[in-house]
Amino acid sequence: MMARLLRWLALLVLLALAGAAAGVWGGLIAVPPCYDPWAPLDLRAEPDWLTGFKLSRLERDPEQCRAALGDTDLRFTPMPDRPSDENCTLRGVVRVSHSDVAFSSGFLATCGLAAAWTLFEAHALQPAARKHFGQTVARVEHLGTYACRNVYGRASGRRSEHASANAIDLGGFVLADGTRVGVLNDWKNTGDGRKAAFLRDVRDGACRFFDVVLGPDYNEAHRNHFHLDMGAFSTCR
Repeated sequence: MMARLLRWLALLVLLALAGAAAGVWGGLIAVPPCYDPWAPLDLRAEPDWLTGFKLSRLERDPEQCRAALGDTDLRFTPMPDRPSDENCTLRGVVRVSHSDVAFSSGFLATCGLAAAWTLFEAHALQPAARKHFGQTVARVEHLGTYACRNVYGRASGRRSEHASANAIDLGGFVLADGTRVGVLNDWKNTGDGRKAAFLRDVRDGACRFFDVVLGPDYNEAHRNHFHLDMGAFSTCR
């Protein structure tokens, strides 16, 4: 008797779940965006448990991605796709000029990378600056995004994420009062512990939004910058 009852209960639960799914799919049941994995990602909203999934969807839909970026303070220009005989094709890229921070120069980026940047800037970079210095970052010094090359510039091997403008290297940050915090000199700064702590919070915060984050703890090649990309791998070092 008990086994039969449990089977009926399981069947009822499955029917209820199927009905709910059909209602959501058919638009009969309204689901708040924070619980709806198919709702567009609002890059201005507080990140939640679905942000990563929605961000990955934006990467695959440049049109929707540009629309989401258009609602933020990031200033950008959509760029045409560009084929390449050297396996450095550019697809769905934008040219970023500035946001709430100034950049050392404008740069090309996949729309997915630019979208991840807006989340990182609002929810990792600036909170870390306010936490450790009581002010915001005014300028970001980057070492580039697009470079048609292999990983580490080797003659052979797989292409770098930079080859498709899907990565950005950050070398330093200038605060509102002009104070500079550089990865090379301040990662292990024992004179001003705030700078080292800030950089670690920036690195850790970047891991929330970028697929790959590499810094001085990874290897000697990254001693002077943070590498952030939206590639196929996932690591935070």
